[in-house]
Amino acid sequence: MLIGEVARRSGVSARMLRHYESLGLVRPSGRTGAGYREYADEDIRRIFHIESLRAVGLSLREIGRALDDPGFTPADLVDDLIRRTRERIAAETELLIRLDRVQATDPAGWEDVLHVLAVLRALGSPSAGARQRAALAPVDEVPVEALAEAALDESDPVVAGALRWALARSDGSAALLAEGLGSPVAAVRERAVRSLAELPGAEATALLRDALASPDAVVRGRAALALGAQGEAAATPVLVDMIVAGRNDTDAADVLSVLAGDDAAAHRIASLLVGRLGEETTGPPARGRLTQALAGIPGATASRALAGLLGDADPAVALTAAYLLRLRGDG
Repeated sequence: MLIGEVARRSGVSARMLRHYESLGLVRPSGRTGAGYREYADEDIRRIFHIESLRAVGLSLREIGRALDDPGFTPADLVDDLIRRTRERIAAETELLIRLDRVQATDPAGWEDVLHVLAVLRALGSPSAGARQRAALAPVDEVPVEALAEAALDESDPVVAGALRWALARSDGSAALLAEGLGSPVAAVRERAVRSLAELPGAEATALLRDALASPDAVVRGRAALALGAQGEAAATPVLVDMIVAGRNDTDAADVLSVLAGDDAAAHRIASLLVGRLGEETTGPPARGRLTQALAGIPGATASRALAGLLGDADPAVALTAAYLLRLRGDG
């Protein structure tokens, strides 16, 4: 079969076939009497093999090795192709995300496009100062999706604070941050709930209420502290759990005292604290923290509970109760 017919049947141009020949990839098995290249069936099969390997991303040099080196290991080549393909997909995905974010700012001209790209690049900078400056840019210059992603990834506390401040000034950030609550990475979940805690609005509050049922104790605690400070009574059981566990217990006790703003709330909170004090599984350190938490709860229920602890079997609890009663003017 002559080169023109091979080109027609294979879809590979005659020029490319000559290029393959110059590289030693395909050598026509014969020549006609007039000196024209003549390809045998085996040559045609080799051309199709070359095209198949090119289609999966191999270079012509790699194709030559794959076809001619008896010691070549296909599995290694496939592993390398998978790695390179994943890297290319990741790069293309990142580019697509960046372009979507530029488009979301509705740029009026190339200067706007370049400015947004510069801000996005700064958010991913290895320099904490550059990331902070990007976070503090005017709201309309930074896509909210980029801010949320940066906030969930940021480990520097100063930059993280700037990003949370920027998110609080942006619309639509609550739903984006909520995705971080389900992350398999504990640090991301914590950043998500910390950011939500600083957002205004009913949507963020609703998401924090849902977070009270999170299997992550840190997420539950952050949500409870934020909601309790807003006067949400639903946070009370989690706050009491935090005191028992000794996790941000001082902050939890302070928020409980805020929630105990009326007689009914004070009675309810004091009753919860007393109930945990009486549980057999509550150890001495936790009982001490619960006793101290009663000091911040006004009303008769807390006072009676402290008075009842004066004869507690744990001397530390009894002494703490006596001291707190004197401070309350009840002892």
